[in-house]
Amino acid sequence: MKVVILAGGMGTRISEESHLRPKPMIEIGEMPIIWHIMKIYSYYGFSEFIICCGYKGQVIKDYFANYFLYKSDVTFDLANQNTMDIHHNEIEPWKVTLVDTGINNMTGSRVKQIKKFIPEGEPFLLTYGDGVSDVDIHKLLEHHKKCGKLATLTAVQPPAKFGVLDIDENNTILDFQEKPKTDGGWINGGFFVMEYEVFHYIDDEPMRILEREPLEGLANDKQLAAYKHYGFWQPMDTMRDKALLERLWKEQKAPWKVWGDEVR
Repeated sequence: MKVVILAGGMGTRISEESHLRPKPMIEIGEMPIIWHIMKIYSYYGFSEFIICCGYKGQVIKDYFANYFLYKSDVTFDLANQNTMDIHHNEIEPWKVTLVDTGINNMTGSRVKQIKKFIPEGEPFLLTYGDGVSDVDIHKLLEHHKKCGKLATLTAVQPPAKFGVLDIDENNTILDFQEKPKTDGGWINGGFFVMEYEVFHYIDDEPMRILEREPLEGLANDKQLAAYKHYGFWQPMDTMRDKALLERLWKEQKAPWKVWGDEVR
């Protein structure tokens, strides 16, 4: 089963970084966040990726074109016909297809454009290129199959932006919660499972937004299921979000790091 990653947006809310590179290439612990996302899927056995490129897509292409060098210790002998000796390398078991889906096109259009890379009738996984989670992909798939719908999205409860105070009639604070999770409000956290038939819900309009007509159409037809995830989920929309993810990684408390024993 292939994993589709939306990586073409401009990331205007984190423009301090995205003016130089696409948001999925912004680093957490010296590795692009898209690498973290791919490591999550790879841990669960999914190693074929289709990346929907757009804004500054050449940065993503250059990264994967040179990934072997980035992850290797090498010696270049410039005096001897520029030969290269490889001393150590870390190779991921990944097959990565990079698709130029347009700079200004929206998420629905990007998904429709990769249809030709999905074998007819085969379901696929889909997520955004700017958020991490400790969601269990195997359990997500099991839930999708059990529900029997055309698409399943991971529903999450994001933390509140501000602390919450419980104040009695005498203005005494009874409880203080620093950025608790929202109570009862579920939002789209990405990490989708989609059947091939979902493509029928997306037309060829370049400005088609996946989260509007396509998902709304699936919901209206009772073909959209939710997998409620109560664990960790965090997008990287702002510099504050990036700082949080950096801190968790540095302290080796990154919940999304389900692979390996050591933080690399």
